[in-house]
Amino acid sequence: MSQELLIVTNNPGKMREYRALLSSLPVPIRFPSDLGYRIDVQETGTTYTENATLKARAGVEVSGLLSLADDSGLEVDALGGEPGVRSARYIPGSDADRIAALLARLDGVPWEQRTARFRCCIVIMTPQRELYIAEGTCEGIIATAPAGTGGFGYDPVFYLPEFRCTMAQLPSEVKNRISHRARAVEAALPILRRLLEDADQRG
Repeated sequence: MSQELLIVTNNPGKMREYRALLSSLPVPIRFPSDLGYRIDVQETGTTYTENATLKARAGVEVSGLLSLADDSGLEVDALGGEPGVRSARYIPGSDADRIAALLARLDGVPWEQRTARFRCCIVIMTPQRELYIAEGTCEGIIATAPAGTGGFGYDPVFYLPEFRCTMAQLPSEVKNRISHRARAVEAALPILRRLLEDADQRG
């Protein structure tokens, strides 16, 4: 196993977060664009795990490297868990368009019923096609209007009561401690360290 870790994403926001979240690993963190690859995977799975597995497998097949991919989404209780796995494809257009559509569907829903969570599933796949899964969640409330310029996706309307602000208003170092992706990475790091150590021992 080459001592590099491929993170299978083309999303600049995710790339920025993964560089920070995985900085403690003793190997280079690579993205498809770093290696001259374009990995576009149709997210046809019905669960976060299925979609993340599709992406991680594509990373291994293209690069031969230990590969990590995630799928994440926003689950709004008042909408029966939607948009869920369709969060990034909720409606065509930009993040702002998707936020507007979400707020329109929640129009008139009282504050105490606007509970929601971000969920992230990470799949790690080795070149030998061994598969490992780690998950993380972050609970919050859907705000009535966007606030903040940080983060990406639905961050401007994901209100965190304990911080009294939206995810998009948090400093990046705080977000990278409490977000769903941060918690999934926290669960994934021991797995990654063990796999890299095993690869070292195999020489």
